[in-house]
Amino acid sequence: MWDLLKAVVLGTLQGLTEFLPISSSAHLRIYPELFGWGDPGAAFTAVVQIGTELAVLIYFRKDIWTIGSTWTRSLWKPELRGHRDTRMGWYIIVGSLPIVVLGIALKDIIERDFRNLWIVATMLVVMGVVLGIADRVGRNARTIDSLGLKEAVLLGCAQAMALIPGVSRSGATISMGRLLGFEREAATRFAFLLAIPAVVGAGLFTLPDIPNGDNAYGWGPTLVATVVSFVVGYAAIAWLLRYVSTRSYTPFVVYRIALGLATMGLLGLGVLTATS
Repeated sequence: MWDLLKAVVLGTLQGLTEFLPISSSAHLRIYPELFGWGDPGAAFTAVVQIGTELAVLIYFRKDIWTIGSTWTRSLWKPELRGHRDTRMGWYIIVGSLPIVVLGIALKDIIERDFRNLWIVATMLVVMGVVLGIADRVGRNARTIDSLGLKEAVLLGCAQAMALIPGVSRSGATISMGRLLGFEREAATRFAFLLAIPAVVGAGLFTLPDIPNGDNAYGWGPTLVATVVSFVVGYAAIAWLLRYVSTRSYTPFVVYRIALGLATMGLLGLGVLTATS
């Protein structure tokens, strides 16, 4: 029962932080350690993220269906190959390649070395500064319709940085989008769409690790956390898209830096341990 209660807390934490540019993986690493629960494990983190990506699939179901169906039909209908939705399908595929390749190649390092809390805290601060600069210098001049292959590759490389906990998948992609001149809402929307193949793939790839691998809980609590993350995540998507249409990312920048510095302080005082 205690593990199920912890799963509800962690699922809520995942749902709240997955889409905000503050790094859900950092929160699932820092807060359980702070509560004395230890590291839930990379496998637990990856599978629970499927819940929030299911929220993306449902929230953007019309966009996904249009892009997917147009891209598929373009394979045998040449007249559709220049269509906006066909191009968007290719951009998502191309943009997903860096994180897939690096995720497979660096799997052991990601699950072991990158989860060191000193690394997590450092990335929270560094990428918080990057997000703040990107949001300030971003020109708000481009919509998602102006996305091209070069931008898709750059956004995909930015997303791949999120293999390091503390970077934030949405934060890194949004930062790159803002540096490329995209509007906040456009950068955020593409970050959500680009994350779908990466997160779902990572979750499925680590499913075999759940029963006896890098997971502190097991199937039952993991499934509970996944369901909770879906419900909370769906609400978070709607809120964030409304928020960024009129406001900056400054509160997230401040929070990231504050959390990173606080974590460093707790590590220095011995309240937290860098590795579990």
